[in-house]
Amino acid sequence: MKTVTVDLGKRSYPIYIGSGLLNQGELIRKHVPKKTKHLLIVTNETIAPIYLERCKKAFTDGGLQVDEVILPDGEKYKSVEVLNQVWTRALECRLDRGCTFVALGGGVVGDMTGFAAACYQRGVPFIQVPTTVMSQVDSSVGGKTGVNHKLGKNMIGAFHQPQLVLVDTDSLYSLPDRELASGLSEVVKYGLIRDAPFFLWLEANVDRLLARDPTTLAEAIERSCLNKAAVVAADEREGGVRATLNLGHTFGHAIETATGYGNWLHGEAVAVGTRMAADMSYRLGWIDQDLVRRVNNLLDRCRLPAKVPAGMTSEQFSNLMAVDKKVEAGKLRLVLLKGPLGNCVVTGDFEKTKLEETLKAFCA
Repeated sequence: MKTVTVDLGKRSYPIYIGSGLLNQGELIRKHVPKKTKHLLIVTNETIAPIYLERCKKAFTDGGLQVDEVILPDGEKYKSVEVLNQVWTRALECRLDRGCTFVALGGGVVGDMTGFAAACYQRGVPFIQVPTTVMSQVDSSVGGKTGVNHKLGKNMIGAFHQPQLVLVDTDSLYSLPDRELASGLSEVVKYGLIRDAPFFLWLEANVDRLLARDPTTLAEAIERSCLNKAAVVAADEREGGVRATLNLGHTFGHAIETATGYGNWLHGEAVAVGTRMAADMSYRLGWIDQDLVRRVNNLLDRCRLPAKVPAGMTSEQFSNLMAVDKKVEAGKLRLVLLKGPLGNCVVTGDFEKTKLEETLKAFCA
C-alpha cells in the first residue's frame, strides 16, 4: 500500500492507494470520527451491484450502522434535483450531526456526496472511495464538491475536505475502456503543468496503463496524487497555483455544456481542451512546435479525441467560456503552457486574436 498525505494542518488526511483496500475494514474505520455511529453510503446504480456490499461490510464489521442511497449514473444527473435524494434519504434515516457520508463511485458521486455533506446540517464529515481513474487521480482529492447548472459546469458547490481517500486499484478492472482513457487526460495534465519527468514516464508507459498493468496504474495514481496534494496544500481554495490544475478545462467545460452533460466524458472534453490550450500557447510563441506535437501524440496514444464536437462554433465557445469560475472582473483567464515542459501560467493577459485563431482552427 502507498500513502500520500494532503497536508492541511489539523484537517490533513491520507490517500491510501493499493489492491484490495476495500476489504481492509479496520484501515477504513480508523478514519471514521469517533462520534459517528451511523453512515450513509452514496453510490450509483452501476457501482452498487459490484462494490456496495463490500463497502458496507467494511463499516458494519466494526459495529457501525450503515444505510445507502443509490443515484442514477451519469454526468447529466449531477444536479441539485438529484442531489436532493441524498438529503431526503439522510433525513428519512434520521441522521444527526454525528453521521458520516461515504462517496462510493466516480467523480460525479464524489462531487455530489461531498457537497451533500458540506450542506447537511451545515456540515458533516465524509469519506471518498473513488472507483474510476478520473476520481482517483483528481476529483476525490482536494475538497472541491458541487453540481452542474444548465448554464455552467460545477458552478454550484463548496470546498469540503474528506476524512480519507481510499483508492482500491482493483476497482479499475471493472472500468470500461472509454472511462479508463478519459481519466488519463487528468494524469497527462500533471506532467504538462508541473512535473516534466512524469510526462516522460507517461510517454514510456502509456501502453502499460491502457493494458491495466497493476504496478504501472498504481505508480501513475500515486504520482498524480502527490502532485495534486502538493498543489492543494499550497492553495486549498484556488486563490493562485491551484488554478493551474484546470489546464484544458475552460475549453473542455464549454464542450460539456454545449453537448449536454454526459454525452462527452469529462476527460474527453478536457483532452480536446488541452490540445486547444497547447495550440494557443504555440500561437502566442510561448512553447515550441515540438511540445505541441508531443502533447497531441500522447493524447492520441491515450485514445482520446482530437476534434471538437461536430457543429460547435467559435461563437459558442466564446459565450460559454465567458461563464467560467476563472473569469475575474469580466476578464477571461486561461491556463496556458509557457516555457519548457512542466511550466504553465494562469493569465488573462494574452492576445485575444490568438484565442480567436485557435477557436476557428478547431471549429473549422
